[in-house]
Amino acid sequence: MQISCDFKSIVDRYDIIFFDAFGVIKNYKGLVPGIEGTFAYLEAQNKEYYIVTNDASRSPFQLAESYHNKGLHAITHDRIISSGMLAKDYLDLKVPQGIVAYLGTPDSAHYIESQGLHTLPISQVNDDNINEVSALVFLDDEGFDWFSDLNKCVNLLRKRNIPAIVANTDRAYPLNLHDVSIAIGGLANMIENIVGKKFIRFGKPDSQMFMFAYDLIRERRPIDKKNIVMVGDTLQTDIMGGNKFGFDTVLVLSGNTQKVDAKTRINSTGIVPTYICESAVI
Repeated sequence: MQISCDFKSIVDRYDIIFFDAFGVIKNYKGLVPGIEGTFAYLEAQNKEYYIVTNDASRSPFQLAESYHNKGLHAITHDRIISSGMLAKDYLDLKVPQGIVAYLGTPDSAHYIESQGLHTLPISQVNDDNINEVSALVFLDDEGFDWFSDLNKCVNLLRKRNIPAIVANTDRAYPLNLHDVSIAIGGLANMIENIVGKKFIRFGKPDSQMFMFAYDLIRERRPIDKKNIVMVGDTLQTDIMGGNKFGFDTVLVLSGNTQKVDAKTRINSTGIVPTYICESAVI
Protein backbone atom coordinates (compact mmCIF):
# COMPACT_ATOMS: atom_id res chain seq x y z
CA MET A 1 0.00 0.00 0.00
CA GLN A 2 1.42 3.35 -1.07
CA ILE A 3 0.22 6.52 0.62
CA SER A 4 0.19 9.48 -1.74
CA CYS A 5 -1.64 12.80 -1.85
CA ASP A 6 -0.74 13.32 -5.52
CA PHE A 7 -3.68 11.95 -7.45
CA LYS A 8 -2.29 13.31 -10.72
CA SER A 9 0.86 11.18 -10.48
CA ILE A 10 -1.32 8.10 -9.98
CA VAL A 11 -3.67 8.57 -12.94
CA ASP A 12 -0.68 9.35 -15.17
CA ARG A 13 0.31 5.67 -14.81
CA TYR A 14 -2.93 4.27 -16.24
CA ASP A 15 -4.83 4.34 -19.53
CA ILE A 16 -8.33 4.08 -18.05
CA ILE A 17 -9.71 5.41 -14.78
CA PHE A 18 -12.88 4.04 -13.19
CA PHE A 19 -14.51 6.43 -10.71
CA ASP A 20 -17.14 5.74 -8.11
CA ALA A 21 -19.68 8.56 -7.99
CA PHE A 22 -20.80 9.44 -4.47
CA GLY A 23 -17.94 10.42 -2.20
CA VAL A 24 -15.50 10.71 -5.11
CA ILE A 25 -17.07 13.08 -7.66
CA LYS A 26 -20.03 14.36 -5.65
CA ASN A 27 -21.32 14.43 -2.10
CA TYR A 28 -24.40 15.58 -0.23
CA LYS A 29 -23.47 19.22 -0.93
CA GLY A 30 -22.93 18.81 -4.69
CA LEU A 31 -19.70 18.31 -6.61
CA VAL A 32 -16.52 17.66 -4.64
CA PRO A 33 -14.79 21.08 -4.80
CA GLY A 34 -12.23 21.15 -7.60
CA ILE A 35 -13.27 17.88 -9.25
CA GLU A 36 -13.91 19.70 -12.54
CA GLY A 37 -10.15 20.18 -12.84
CA THR A 38 -9.60 16.43 -12.69
CA PHE A 39 -11.79 15.80 -15.71
CA ALA A 40 -10.31 18.74 -17.59
CA TYR A 41 -6.88 17.20 -17.05
CA LEU A 42 -8.03 13.74 -18.15
CA GLU A 43 -9.53 15.22 -21.31
CA ALA A 44 -6.31 17.12 -22.03
CA GLN A 45 -4.28 13.91 -21.61
CA ASN A 46 -6.73 11.85 -23.73
CA LYS A 47 -7.34 9.52 -20.80
CA GLU A 48 -10.42 7.32 -20.86
CA TYR A 49 -12.62 7.50 -17.78
CA TYR A 50 -15.90 5.97 -16.68
CA ILE A 51 -18.23 6.31 -13.73
CA VAL A 52 -18.80 2.81 -12.34
CA THR A 53 -21.69 3.18 -9.94
CA ASN A 54 -24.23 1.20 -7.95
CA ASP A 55 -26.75 4.00 -8.55
CA ALA A 56 -29.76 2.49 -10.32
CA SER A 57 -32.11 5.34 -9.43
CA ARG A 58 -31.95 6.97 -12.88
CA SER A 59 -30.90 6.12 -16.42
CA PRO A 60 -27.37 6.95 -17.63
CA PHE A 61 -28.84 9.91 -19.56
CA GLN A 62 -30.49 11.26 -16.41
CA LEU A 63 -27.38 10.63 -14.29
CA ALA A 64 -25.25 12.49 -16.85
CA GLU A 65 -27.73 15.37 -16.87
CA SER A 66 -27.47 15.60 -13.07
CA TYR A 67 -23.72 16.26 -13.46
CA HIS A 68 -24.36 18.79 -16.22
CA ASN A 69 -26.79 20.64 -13.97
CA LYS A 70 -23.99 20.92 -11.40
CA GLY A 71 -21.59 22.34 -13.99
CA LEU A 72 -19.64 19.17 -14.83
CA HIS A 73 -20.17 18.54 -18.54
CA ALA A 74 -17.33 16.06 -19.11
CA ILE A 75 -19.46 13.15 -17.89
CA THR A 76 -21.74 12.00 -20.69
CA HIS A 77 -24.21 9.11 -20.65
CA ASP A 78 -21.78 6.79 -22.45
CA ARG A 79 -19.27 7.31 -19.62
CA ILE A 80 -21.66 5.89 -17.02
CA ILE A 81 -21.73 2.18 -16.20
CA SER A 82 -24.45 1.42 -13.67
CA SER A 83 -25.35 -1.78 -11.86
CA GLY A 84 -28.85 -1.27 -13.28
CA MET A 85 -27.43 -2.17 -16.69
CA LEU A 86 -26.51 -5.64 -15.37
CA ALA A 87 -30.01 -6.12 -13.98
CA LYS A 88 -31.41 -5.31 -17.42
CA ASP A 89 -29.10 -7.86 -19.06
CA TYR A 90 -30.25 -10.53 -16.60
CA LEU A 91 -33.93 -9.83 -17.27
CA ASP A 92 -33.38 -9.88 -21.03
CA LEU A 93 -31.77 -13.32 -20.77
CA LYS A 94 -33.72 -15.00 -17.98
CA VAL A 95 -37.18 -13.40 -17.75
CA PRO A 96 -38.68 -13.32 -21.25
CA GLN A 97 -42.24 -12.36 -20.35
CA GLY A 98 -44.68 -11.39 -17.63
CA ILE A 99 -44.74 -8.57 -15.09
CA VAL A 100 -41.60 -7.27 -13.42
CA ALA A 101 -42.53 -5.66 -10.12
CA TYR A 102 -40.12 -3.12 -8.68
CA LEU A 103 -39.28 -0.99 -5.69
CA GLY A 104 -38.12 2.46 -6.75
CA THR A 105 -39.08 5.54 -8.70
CA PRO A 106 -40.55 5.51 -12.22
CA ASP A 107 -37.18 6.88 -13.42
CA SER A 108 -35.37 3.86 -12.03
CA ALA A 109 -37.70 1.52 -13.94
CA HIS A 110 -35.78 2.48 -17.10
CA TYR A 111 -33.41 -0.40 -16.36
CA ILE A 112 -36.08 -3.07 -16.39
CA GLU A 113 -38.06 -1.97 -19.42
CA SER A 114 -37.77 -4.64 -22.07
CA GLN A 115 -39.72 -6.02 -24.97
CA GLY A 116 -42.20 -8.60 -23.74
CA LEU A 117 -42.07 -7.44 -20.12
CA HIS A 118 -44.50 -5.18 -18.31
CA THR A 119 -43.07 -3.13 -15.44
CA LEU A 120 -45.21 -2.43 -12.41
CA PRO A 121 -44.49 -0.70 -9.10
CA ILE A 122 -44.93 -3.10 -6.20
CA SER A 123 -47.83 -0.97 -4.93
CA GLN A 124 -49.90 -2.03 -7.97
CA VAL A 125 -49.42 -5.78 -7.46
CA ASN A 126 -52.72 -7.29 -6.33
CA ASP A 127 -54.70 -10.54 -6.30
CA ASP A 128 -55.68 -10.06 -9.93
CA ASN A 129 -52.15 -9.86 -11.34
CA ILE A 130 -49.87 -11.52 -8.77
CA ASN A 131 -49.69 -14.78 -10.74
CA GLU A 132 -48.31 -12.90 -13.75
CA VAL A 133 -45.38 -11.44 -11.79
CA SER A 134 -42.15 -13.03 -13.10
CA ALA A 135 -39.55 -11.12 -11.06
CA LEU A 136 -39.09 -8.52 -8.33
CA VAL A 137 -36.35 -5.88 -8.69
CA PHE A 138 -34.96 -3.64 -5.95
CA LEU A 139 -33.93 -0.39 -7.67
CA ASP A 140 -34.10 2.62 -5.34
CA ASP A 141 -35.00 3.56 -1.77
CA GLU A 142 -37.51 6.21 -2.91
CA GLY A 143 -40.78 6.15 -4.83
CA PHE A 144 -42.79 3.83 -2.60
CA ASP A 145 -44.43 3.55 0.81
CA TRP A 146 -41.91 1.84 3.06
CA PHE A 147 -44.48 0.18 5.32
CA SER A 148 -47.08 -1.18 2.91
CA ASP A 149 -44.82 -1.83 -0.07
CA LEU A 150 -42.07 -3.62 1.86
CA ASN A 151 -44.73 -5.87 3.33
CA LYS A 152 -46.04 -6.45 -0.19
CA CYS A 153 -42.57 -7.55 -1.27
CA VAL A 154 -42.36 -10.05 1.57
CA ASN A 155 -45.72 -11.56 0.75
CA LEU A 156 -45.10 -11.60 -2.99
CA LEU A 157 -41.93 -13.63 -2.45
CA ARG A 158 -43.73 -15.94 -0.04
CA LYS A 159 -46.44 -16.67 -2.59
CA ARG A 160 -44.43 -16.73 -5.81
CA ASN A 161 -41.24 -18.62 -6.61
CA ILE A 162 -39.66 -15.84 -8.68
CA PRO A 163 -36.19 -14.27 -8.82
CA ALA A 164 -35.54 -11.24 -6.63
CA ILE A 165 -32.91 -8.96 -8.18
CA VAL A 166 -30.99 -6.30 -6.27
CA ALA A 167 -29.77 -3.67 -8.74
CA ASN A 168 -28.05 -1.54 -6.09
CA THR A 169 -26.22 -3.37 -3.32
CA ASP A 170 -25.41 -0.24 -1.27
CA ARG A 171 -26.70 -0.68 2.27
CA ALA A 172 -26.56 2.99 3.28
CA TYR A 173 -25.51 6.37 1.92
CA PRO A 174 -24.48 9.64 3.60
CA LEU A 175 -27.15 12.29 4.11
CA ASN A 176 -24.69 14.80 5.53
CA LEU A 177 -21.39 14.87 7.38
CA HIS A 178 -22.83 13.02 10.39
CA ASP A 179 -25.86 10.97 9.26
CA VAL A 180 -26.61 8.15 6.83
CA SER A 181 -29.84 6.82 5.32
CA ILE A 182 -30.79 3.22 4.57
CA ALA A 183 -30.25 2.40 0.90
CA ILE A 184 -32.17 -0.13 -1.19
CA GLY A 185 -29.46 -2.77 -0.68
CA GLY A 186 -30.05 -2.59 3.07
CA LEU A 187 -33.80 -3.05 2.57
CA ALA A 188 -33.16 -6.00 0.25
CA ASN A 189 -30.93 -7.64 2.88
CA MET A 190 -33.71 -7.34 5.46
CA ILE A 191 -36.35 -8.85 3.17
CA GLU A 192 -33.99 -11.62 2.08
CA ASN A 193 -33.51 -12.61 5.73
CA ILE A 194 -37.27 -12.57 6.34
CA VAL A 195 -38.28 -14.72 3.37
CA GLY A 196 -35.25 -17.03 3.52
CA LYS A 197 -34.54 -16.90 -0.22
CA LYS A 198 -31.26 -16.05 -1.93
CA PHE A 199 -31.43 -12.83 -3.94
CA ILE A 200 -29.50 -12.07 -7.13
CA ARG A 201 -27.21 -9.05 -6.67
CA PHE A 202 -25.53 -6.78 -9.16
CA GLY A 203 -23.11 -4.02 -8.28
CA LYS A 204 -19.85 -3.47 -6.45
CA PRO A 205 -18.14 -5.37 -4.90
CA ASP A 206 -19.40 -8.20 -7.11
CA SER A 207 -16.91 -9.06 -9.83
CA GLN A 208 -19.69 -9.11 -12.42
CA MET A 209 -19.86 -5.33 -12.22
CA PHE A 210 -16.20 -4.98 -13.13
CA MET A 211 -16.37 -7.72 -15.76
CA PHE A 212 -19.30 -5.89 -17.38
CA ALA A 213 -17.35 -2.61 -17.47
CA TYR A 214 -14.17 -4.36 -18.65
CA ASP A 215 -15.99 -6.16 -21.46
CA LEU A 216 -17.63 -2.94 -22.67
CA ILE A 217 -14.20 -1.42 -23.15
CA ARG A 218 -12.65 -4.53 -24.71
CA GLU A 219 -15.39 -4.54 -27.34
CA ARG A 220 -13.78 -1.35 -28.70
CA ARG A 221 -10.08 -1.98 -28.10
CA PRO A 222 -7.66 -4.35 -26.35
CA ILE A 223 -6.82 -3.38 -22.77
CA ASP A 224 -5.08 -5.14 -19.90
CA LYS A 225 -6.32 -4.98 -16.32
CA LYS A 226 -3.00 -3.54 -15.21
CA ASN A 227 -3.78 -0.42 -17.26
CA ILE A 228 -7.02 0.32 -15.36
CA VAL A 229 -7.33 1.82 -11.89
CA MET A 230 -10.49 1.96 -9.74
CA VAL A 231 -11.03 5.09 -7.60
CA GLY A 232 -13.49 4.85 -4.71
CA ASP A 233 -14.27 6.01 -1.20
CA THR A 234 -15.58 2.76 0.29
CA LEU A 235 -13.40 -0.22 1.20
CA GLN A 236 -16.16 -2.85 1.14
CA THR A 237 -17.45 -2.00 -2.36
CA ASP A 238 -15.11 0.02 -4.57
CA ILE A 239 -11.79 -1.18 -3.20
CA MET A 240 -12.66 -4.79 -2.43
CA GLY A 241 -14.40 -5.19 -5.79
CA GLY A 242 -11.54 -3.64 -7.72
CA ASN A 243 -8.98 -5.72 -5.83
CA LYS A 244 -10.87 -8.95 -6.44
CA PHE A 245 -11.07 -8.31 -10.16
CA GLY A 246 -7.37 -7.54 -10.43
CA PHE A 247 -7.41 -3.75 -10.80
CA ASP A 248 -5.16 -1.40 -8.88
CA THR A 249 -7.25 0.74 -6.54
CA VAL A 250 -7.21 4.23 -5.05
CA LEU A 251 -8.99 4.91 -1.77
CA VAL A 252 -9.95 8.58 -1.52
CA LEU A 253 -10.75 10.13 1.85
CA SER A 254 -13.47 12.47 0.59
CA GLY A 255 -16.47 10.25 1.27
CA ASN A 256 -17.35 7.19 3.35
CA THR A 257 -13.79 6.60 4.58
CA GLN A 258 -12.42 9.48 6.65
CA LYS A 259 -8.74 10.26 7.16
CA VAL A 260 -9.01 9.88 10.94
CA ASP A 261 -9.94 6.19 10.79
CA ALA A 262 -8.76 5.05 7.33
CA LYS A 263 -5.83 2.95 8.54
CA THR A 264 -7.90 1.43 11.35
CA ARG A 265 -10.55 0.36 8.85
CA ILE A 266 -7.98 -1.06 6.48
CA ASN A 267 -6.35 -3.06 9.27
CA SER A 268 -9.67 -4.33 10.64
CA THR A 269 -11.14 -5.35 7.27
CA GLY A 270 -7.98 -6.54 5.58
CA ILE A 271 -9.07 -4.66 2.44
CA VAL A 272 -5.92 -2.90 1.25
CA PRO A 273 -5.98 -0.30 -1.55
CA THR A 274 -2.99 0.16 -3.82
CA TYR A 275 -2.95 3.89 -3.03
CA ILE A 276 -4.58 6.33 -0.60
CA CYS A 277 -5.28 9.95 -1.55
CA GLU A 278 -7.02 12.82 0.16
CA SER A 279 -9.35 13.14 -2.85
CA ALA A 280 -9.56 12.66 -6.62
CA VAL A 281 -8.93 16.35 -7.20
CA ILE A 282 -5.97 17.28 -9.39
